[in-house]
Amino acid sequence: MQKKIEQLQKIIDECSSIVFFGGAGVSTESGIPDFRSVSGLYHQQWKYSPEVILSHSFFEKQTEEFYRFYREKILFLDAQPNDAHKALAKLEEKGKLKAVVTQNIDGLHQKAGSKSVFELHGSVLRNFCTKCGAFYNAEYIKKSDTSSENIPICSNKDCGGIVKPDVVLYEEGLDNNVVNGAVQSISNADCLIIGGTSLIVYPAASLVNYFNGKYLVLINKTDSLQGANIDLTINAPIGEVFSKLKI
Repeated sequence: MQKKIEQLQKIIDECSSIVFFGGAGVSTESGIPDFRSVSGLYHQQWKYSPEVILSHSFFEKQTEEFYRFYREKILFLDAQPNDAHKALAKLEEKGKLKAVVTQNIDGLHQKAGSKSVFELHGSVLRNFCTKCGAFYNAEYIKKSDTSSENIPICSNKDCGGIVKPDVVLYEEGLDNNVVNGAVQSISNADCLIIGGTSLIVYPAASLVNYFNGKYLVLINKTDSLQGANIDLTINAPIGEVFSKLKI
């Protein structure tokens, strides 16, 4: 492990245009469960699978059940950035890291201080009325009891629309501006560090194909880039890895 940490240190020291592409594993050390690990959401018992509940059609048809699951299993507003989030923010501050491309919706990269963040799947911190477009913060969603079904309802006079999280649900498309920004950043990077993701959720995972730089690094508990030309693989928790770097 130490030898690989030293290799990563040399790569980071050498490169001047690093992009980080992260998934759920980046936030597990902050207490936010991932989806596909043994203890993740896909292995927990619910009346419906998480993939069904977190779909556009389910939100439309069974909004109350959607919000019951969403509040209990998606909203972790007390979570704090871990060593990975903090290290990436420092790398950006020093001018080495040009962007974070994340599949996460928890906002922890920004909370740690990162500025250039492309949130492929949106953010729980942004919520909008589906009728008038009024903005609501995550606390409003967490504590909302504006109807008997505990569905967050717009408080604007004469509106009463349902408030929806600004997250990309299954059956919904990614934001083109976010995707284009992520593609441009990855295309211009001399080092792409992939961390905490199994890279099986498309179209997000396909963005890695735009990398043509010098170093491709994978930091994940398990291998997730079968057949890819990886320069360095570290199978360990990403926060633990970044905590050993000198940044």
